[in-house]
Amino acid sequence: MVNTATKLSLAGRIEEEARRLGFVSFGVTSASEDPVRSQRLEEWLDEGRHASMEWMENRKDQRASPQTLWPDARSVIALGMSYAPAQDPLALADAADRARISVYAQGKDYHDTVKKRLKALARWMVAEWPESELKVFVDTAPVMEKPLGEASGLGWQGKHTNLVSREHGSWLFLGAIYTTLDLEPARPHRDLCGSCDACQRACPTDAFPRPYQLDARRCISYLTIEHKGPVPEEFRAGLGNRIYGCDDCLAVCPWNKFAETAHRHRDFIPRAELTAPRLAELLALDDAGFRQFFSGSPIKRIGRDRFVRNCLYAAGNSGDVRLLDQVDLLRADPDPVVADAAAWAADRLRTS
Repeated sequence: MVNTATKLSLAGRIEEEARRLGFVSFGVTSASEDPVRSQRLEEWLDEGRHASMEWMENRKDQRASPQTLWPDARSVIALGMSYAPAQDPLALADAADRARISVYAQGKDYHDTVKKRLKALARWMVAEWPESELKVFVDTAPVMEKPLGEASGLGWQGKHTNLVSREHGSWLFLGAIYTTLDLEPARPHRDLCGSCDACQRACPTDAFPRPYQLDARRCISYLTIEHKGPVPEEFRAGLGNRIYGCDDCLAVCPWNKFAETAHRHRDFIPRAELTAPRLAELLALDDAGFRQFFSGSPIKRIGRDRFVRNCLYAAGNSGDVRLLDQVDLLRADPDPVVADAAAWAADRLRTS
């Protein structure tokens, strides 16, 4: 039987290596089922708030419990990597000719960076404890990284449902390692939101029916990234000039005042051309140009058509009639969703 002191020493050695690899947050929780976490997921799915993200429902049992996904797992190691921005993510809100890209997508694809470091940590762990087994996850498997991060002490899920850290604010990329090692779990982080509702008030499309609940069907991040068809007209004006994701609910969190860019991983330093791109240049991208421009970026995942669709909504909201000629050209685009967005944008610009 492994005693508590030994469990703590194991976790301490893993944390030291994790921090050497660039992780700024580290915590451990049990891999056993959490009934409260399972119930919250079930309620969210039953209310249809996952929108078209069918994968959330198809493997809900595995998502709810690490041991359902992998019965041999004993512990979950939760890790965070900072991408704290140096500039105000809301600074371009009134820049009509510019597009707003979520902070997390302005640098290298976090999937690649975080997974590379997780695998390096995994190799080190296997070398140290050859009898152990483990699996690494970065946002591409039925793993509830945010609740697990809260349970492991990294932070707490704020009223915007994202993880908030006392040290790093709302700017953490999360990863997880499931392991057969029996590690001492940390204490779950307590909720420090208090009476603050800044994130709720900041949402342009009222995506929070209640604190701590998100309706993805109304969320700009979902609508600009995951949603494949035309964005419902009731939300198009609310998109403003946001063309990929939305930082509003994160950016207004008071805990961000403690986040320091000194802790940000170098891979997440923004590319200069993505911090304030001109809508006119983005609207001109064909498929080849899109792929080249966004090589190594998470934006590449949504494809040219969905991206240009988003840019057209931004053009329609801009009131910048100089964009009208480009918008009119896209009314004949082969993709019907792009053509629909162009027609909407042209009408908006002609009546602005």
